[in-house]
Amino acid sequence: MSVELVEVVRSGFRECIHRGSLIVLDPDGEVLVSLGEVHTPIYPRSSNKPMQAVALLRAGFVPRDSAELAIATASHEGEADHVEAVERILSGAGFTEKDLRCPTDLPGNELTRAEVLAAGRTPRSIYMNCSGKHAAMLAACAANGWDTDGYTDAGHPLQQLVTETILELTGDIEDADLGIDGCGLPIVPVPLFNLARAYSRLATAEVGTPERAVADAVREHPFLISGTGKDDLKLMRAVGGLLCKAGADGIHAGALPDGTSFAFKIDDGHERARLPLTAALLHRLGAGAAANAATFDSERLAVLSSAPVFGGGVRVGTVRAVPGVF
Repeated sequence: MSVELVEVVRSGFRECIHRGSLIVLDPDGEVLVSLGEVHTPIYPRSSNKPMQAVALLRAGFVPRDSAELAIATASHEGEADHVEAVERILSGAGFTEKDLRCPTDLPGNELTRAEVLAAGRTPRSIYMNCSGKHAAMLAACAANGWDTDGYTDAGHPLQQLVTETILELTGDIEDADLGIDGCGLPIVPVPLFNLARAYSRLATAEVGTPERAVADAVREHPFLISGTGKDDLKLMRAVGGLLCKAGADGIHAGALPDGTSFAFKIDDGHERARLPLTAALLHRLGAGAAANAATFDSERLAVLSSAPVFGGGVRVGTVRAVPGVF
């Protein structure tokens, strides 16, 4: 059964509550915190992307720099730097935007979206937040001579490798029926316990491995894997060396450099719960997190752990982790 994780307080009144499940593991994989259904499979959504990127490297995707690898793990906002990075992967592998099989969309960033609409432009596949992953998948197919028209199909050699890689990194989970993610690709269901363990493996992987390459690219380019004002960008700037990746519908997973890891799912999928919960969790880890981070901005985390609630343009409340939940 899930538990109360995040509350919304307005004018001193508890207005809303977000329930969910959460796991925190120490560097040895032992449980520090376990709340709710942490062994029940969920769809990690985009929190699976770093593991998918590991599979792409294993399949022969050769990014020309860490920025190209970062955009392959991204849930980007369609901003200029994001679009440019995706275009670089496509052109480098001999493809164009027309080869992408992700849906068309407008940029997620409000300003960029407004500029696109003001210019009379229409939704494009490259604006879709998963376009970097799709571009890298095309490049991996080209490296192997695989068919590209069907690269999104679960039976495609690339998707079979992706599934095998996720099952390997998460470990000790039974094959489960694949779902279809928002971008049209297969999605592997994973329990929160196993998701956290996979992030620990990525964060502590040996230099020179695909796992370490992905972890380093994400940590080096938090803007590329998210975008202006996004949760992952704010958190990785506050905690140096943190590896984290948000997923749609209230998912978040991450790990510190020493392998301390976490994963959670908000039952109602509301994304406002994610940032204050993760910030409060990292703040709660405190000295241990600080000792394993290049930078640890405790004051910044404290601010992020209390998202504002407004009334008439004035702050009248907060979105925060339920006191004493950890």
